[in-house]
Amino acid sequence: MNLTDLLQGAHARHLRILGHFAPEDSHGLGHEVKTVVLLGPDEPQFWSAFEDSAEYRDGAPDPMDRWSARVIGDWAREIGGEAYFPFGGPPYAPFYQWALATGAVWPSPIRLLIHAQSGLFVSFRGALGLPYAIPQAPAQDRPCDSCTHQPCRSACPVAAFDGSGYDTIRCHDHLNTMAGADCMTKGCRARRACPISQNFGRVEAQSHFHMRSFHP
Repeated sequence: MNLTDLLQGAHARHLRILGHFAPEDSHGLGHEVKTVVLLGPDEPQFWSAFEDSAEYRDGAPDPMDRWSARVIGDWAREIGGEAYFPFGGPPYAPFYQWALATGAVWPSPIRLLIHAQSGLFVSFRGALGLPYAIPQAPAQDRPCDSCTHQPCRSACPVAAFDGSGYDTIRCHDHLNTMAGADCMTKGCRARRACPISQNFGRVEAQSHFHMRSFHP
């Protein structure tokens, strides 16, 4: 199976390939894994497909995680690979380090990850570990380096991203207020401020879903 086949397989499952890399010993995988492929939602089409899924409709907890486990797990078995997920731990698979290894994802000025096409809305539903090598694309330039104003730095209404990290307590306290309704319903303002995010086409209902999961 080549990269074109994987791209088509991801699209058929309402997913997109966010990057891939050949793992080293430091990535915590066995030598039988020759390629790791990171998968995220194929937006904006992903949301309507997810809403139609049994996991979304059954009312049980963690519907998106369960959808991801089923869809990506089944795909991995079909192609003789291994499925990995950013949930279900501890221990947790090191998706942050894996993302950086692709050369298509970077730390942003506010330390959240940024992707060349998804912007600050990048999210990972899982990964495929494959027993064969797929050539890695040349590393891209980090889009933040050519972003003149870097609006993500100042977009948070409570300055939860202060340069030293992410103040989750300040963020959660804001979401408990009436003023926090904008972030709750439309998604994090800092993520939305990214020029790439603005052109990505994420559905507001999906952002609301993630914010409810982040701050139930």
